[in-house]
Amino acid sequence: MYKRVLLKLSGEALSGGGNNFDPAVLKSLAKQLKEIHSLGVEMAIVVGGGNFVRGKMAADLGIDRVQADHMGMLATVMNALAIQSVLEDEGVPTRVQTAISMERVAEPYILRRAIRHLEKGRVVIFGAGIGYPYFSTDTTAALRASEIKADVILMAKNGVDGVYSADPKFHPEATKFDTLTYMDLISKGLAVMDTTATSMCMDNDIDLVVFNMNQEGNIKRAVLGETIGTTISKEEH
Repeated sequence: MYKRVLLKLSGEALSGGGNNFDPAVLKSLAKQLKEIHSLGVEMAIVVGGGNFVRGKMAADLGIDRVQADHMGMLATVMNALAIQSVLEDEGVPTRVQTAISMERVAEPYILRRAIRHLEKGRVVIFGAGIGYPYFSTDTTAALRASEIKADVILMAKNGVDGVYSADPKFHPEATKFDTLTYMDLISKGLAVMDTTATSMCMDNDIDLVVFNMNQEGNIKRAVLGETIGTTISKEEH
C-alpha cells in the first residue's frame, strides 16, 4: 500500500458526461476517498477544470491565452471547493490550497503547511494549477507530487481503463499496455500527459498509474498497489 499518494482528477470526470457537476459522481467519489482515508493513507488531490472551461479551448474561441488560462485556473478552484464540501460531509478533514491568492475561500499554497496537513491526516486539494498560464493540471500534478514527495500519481480517467497504442474509441484493434516507461510515452507519442509533466515525473522518479475511475473501488485498488490500468515508471519493471 502506498503511504502518500497524489490523485489527479479531470474536471470532466466530476460531470458525469454533462456540464458542471454530477451530484451522484461527487457523492461516490467522496465515499471512495473516505474509505481510503480510513486506511491511514496520506492523500493530496489535483483536479482539472474542463467541466467549466479549458484554457486552450477558451483561447481557441478568441480569448487571450493568458486570460483563458486564468479562467481555467479559477474553474479548478470551483472543483476543489466542491470536492472539499462532499468530503467534509463524509467526515473527512480537508484543506484547499490555491496557487493564486484568494484567502477568503482557501489557503495559499505553502509546501510545509501542505505536508503538515497530510501528516495530520487531512486531505489536501490543490487548486489554481501552479498559478501561471501555459501550464496544464498534468504539470501541476507532477510538480506537487514531486514537492510533497508522493509515492505515486494516480491518474483517474473518465471511462478509460489504461493506456492504449491508439484511441480505443476509434481504433478497436488498439493494444492496452500494462506497463510503460516515460521514454516509451515520448517515443511512441502516447497522449497520457503533456511532455512537461512527463519529463518532470521521469526526472523525479515518480510512478504514474492510469486507470478507470468509473469502476467502483478502482481508486482503492490503485492505492493498495493492485495491478489495474497501466503503470508508467522511469525504468522497466
